[in-house]
Amino acid sequence: MRHAALRPLDPAIAPAPSRAGDADLAAQLLAAGLVAPLALRRALAQAQRTRARLADVLRKERLLADDVLAAALARFHGMAQADLDRIAPDPRLIDRLGAARCLALRVLPLRRAGGRVLVALAVPEDLPHIRDELEAAFGPVTPLIAPEPQITARIFALRRATLRHGAETRAPAGQSLRDWPVALLTRLLPALGLGIVAAVAAAPALAVLVLTVWAVMSLVAMMVLKGAALAMTFRAPPPEGPAPDIVRLPVVSVMVPLFRETDIAPRLLHRLGRLDYPRALLDVVLVLEEVDTDTRAALESAGLPGWMRVVVVPDGTLRTKPRALNYALDFCRGSIIGVYDAEDAPDPDQIARVVRRFHERLPEVACLQGILDYYNPRTNWIARCFTIEYAAWFRVVMPGLQRMGIPLPLGGTTLFIRRAALERVGAWDAHNVTEDADLGIRLARHGLRTEMIETVTGEEANCRLRPWVKQRSRWIKGHMLTWAVHMRHPVRLWRDLGPRGFLGYQAVFLGAQSQFLLAPLLWSFWLLPLGVAHPVALALGPGALKALFALFLLAELVNLLVHIAAARRTRHRRLWPWAPTLHLYFPCATFAAWRALWEVFTRPFYWAKTSHGHFDGAGPAAPQRRRTSPASIFNRVSKAREIC
Repeated sequence: MRHAALRPLDPAIAPAPSRAGDADLAAQLLAAGLVAPLALRRALAQAQRTRARLADVLRKERLLADDVLAAALARFHGMAQADLDRIAPDPRLIDRLGAARCLALRVLPLRRAGGRVLVALAVPEDLPHIRDELEAAFGPVTPLIAPEPQITARIFALRRATLRHGAETRAPAGQSLRDWPVALLTRLLPALGLGIVAAVAAAPALAVLVLTVWAVMSLVAMMVLKGAALAMTFRAPPPEGPAPDIVRLPVVSVMVPLFRETDIAPRLLHRLGRLDYPRALLDVVLVLEEVDTDTRAALESAGLPGWMRVVVVPDGTLRTKPRALNYALDFCRGSIIGVYDAEDAPDPDQIARVVRRFHERLPEVACLQGILDYYNPRTNWIARCFTIEYAAWFRVVMPGLQRMGIPLPLGGTTLFIRRAALERVGAWDAHNVTEDADLGIRLARHGLRTEMIETVTGEEANCRLRPWVKQRSRWIKGHMLTWAVHMRHPVRLWRDLGPRGFLGYQAVFLGAQSQFLLAPLLWSFWLLPLGVAHPVALALGPGALKALFALFLLAELVNLLVHIAAARRTRHRRLWPWAPTLHLYFPCATFAAWRALWEVFTRPFYWAKTSHGHFDGAGPAAPQRRRTSPASIFNRVSKAREIC
């Protein structure tokens, strides 16, 4: 079954659970002495307030063990309990429905018995909504109850290779890098290098002139883009009418990919624990690689709450963040999917803000991108510059791109996307090392929009030079490959994005990377005042050289204004005097760009891991604004449609 055809059972639009049914279940649990009266009363009140199932509240609050809860639900619903230790599931039945679909529905077909198929369910309340689909696949079914961890463990054990392959091939073939000709490019690299050297040796002045023209064109494109984005920040946003109230809050799944993060695990749990979205509706999935047993052990020793769980990604020849996200997506329960990084410290009300914004927008707004900031900007000079650079990108450039109708290259964290839209575009490209930027373009190509949202997540600035270069090299390599994969069919891309979107795409992806690669050529012009000869000087003439120097100064002025304006929009307002020093900071990216270009030909899928937890920070990433309280959302009554 194709992943794009998945139809996850959406808790946000499924009929609300019966309050009487919850009360009856609570009475049965109380009579059996399984839950203390005070704890049960609180759980029942929480279920009524959030319109979540009582069983989900009990599970998330860890008031009952999974096997005890499954037994209680079996008695309550008059069903038998499946003993998965004694029943060996038939893998062919899993294939009839699809392993990914079984995970989405939380079901496990077991075997045929008396003309019927025994099917283990984790959530018996879902049976009325999924019975038709089950019977279409298997014929008459006999439902049984089993704990969800046991169901997912059996599916993983039996269809490990299928799920792994699905995670690696989820993105559409025409928009994925999985068929990137690595072997061919590696063989062609020496010939290409020799050809360039021969061309430069044969006509050095012409070669330098051509490259100079291209460098200047990309410089102008980036200057105009940043200048327009800066001008947009001074325009008031269009007024918005009153939004309809939310009848029922959705379940939100947040994936946190981790790899060799043993030191940061306890701090991660603390930071995510500050989120004030109702725990019964929050589904945090910690995504671990199978080989990373140390991080798994660290999480187990830290003690995971009931609303967090671990998903282990089977090992393979490819080991990237988007592959892990694709694999874990089938385990998510929410109709809204979010992504955090290991070192993230989000605003406590972030999930509530995201839910409210999605509710206010039409379904064509498929993705929300939060603002990233750093909580250790004063560690050293690199941290200060990195903080200013991030402020410029997330507080000036990205909002400007949104207002200009140019596709947003997403950040790798604090992005939230409607589950249906994510499935529609084929989720992430497992082979792209900047899967976030690629996803933003594919959303735009499907006519879906991304908006920035005013909520902040603090991150740890990567402020050691060698790790900084490795991280920046991965980002630049990913942008190069993203540009290449979508430019396979430029006419089709023009039609998908429109003229403005297409030209903006060229500036953001091709123009920016050209600037990094060709920066040394532009720097060489600053040697002219020192009397050093330049091969292009005679071809340009005195007038053109003066215009070129004026352009250089104007570009630096635009960059300076963007960085100062952005820094003053953060809580790090006193960092703005460091903005001029970014003139010395960005040359580091040139070295990273040439390394990235080499890896495009030799190691396109190599993921340079960035370690975290070296410079910690507590507290929120930004001053708290007026908070959107979840309690105020619960108490509103609406006649409007549900989100997602």
